[in-house]
Amino acid sequence: MIFEDETFVGKDYQKKSLEKATYENCQFNSCNFGEVNLTGISFVDCHFIDCNFSNAMLNKVSINGAEFKNCKMLGLHFEHCNPFLFSANFTGCQLNLSSFYQVKLKFAQLINCTLVDVDFTEADCTNVKFDGSDLSQAIFDQTNLLKADFRTAENFIINPENNNITKAKFSKHNLLGLLTHFNIDIE
Repeated sequence: MIFEDETFVGKDYQKKSLEKATYENCQFNSCNFGEVNLTGISFVDCHFIDCNFSNAMLNKVSINGAEFKNCKMLGLHFEHCNPFLFSANFTGCQLNLSSFYQVKLKFAQLINCTLVDVDFTEADCTNVKFDGSDLSQAIFDQTNLLKADFRTAENFIINPENNNITKAKFSKHNLLGLLTHFNIDIE
C-alpha cells in the first residue's frame, strides 16, 4: 500500500495504528507516534512537524529523505531502522537518549537540536552539521566526524584519539570539548 502527497494532522497513532505502508512525500503535523510500533513502514521524502516519536519502535523502518522539525524524539534507536538509503534532517528536535549506533548519517543536518546523552558510537557523521545543537554527554567513540561542522555546537566532548576529526570544523570558543580528554587546565 502506498500513500502519496497526503497530509495528516493531529493524528494519535497510539489510539489507531498507522497503516503499514509506504508514505511518499507526505506531511505529518502534530501527530503522536509515541511508543508506537512502526515496524516495516517506509517514509520517503516525508515532513514531520511538531510530532511526538518518543520511545517509538523503529524496527526495519525505512527513512529516506525525511525532515523532522520541532519533534519530540526521546529514546529512539535509529540503528534498528533499515540502513538502506537512510537519510534524515532534524531542526529544533529533542533527541535526548536516542542512539545512532553505527548509523550512516552522511550530510545530515541536526540544527538547533537537543542531543543530550545521544550515542553516536561508530556512526558515520561525515559532513554532518551540528549547528546550534546541545551535545551534552553525547557519546562519540570510533565515530567518523570527517568534515563535520561543530562551529556553533555546544557542550560536546570528543576524544580526538578515538574519533576521526579530519577536516572537522570547530570554533575557538568550543575547542575545550576537544581538549577535555587530555586533563589539562585552560584559563
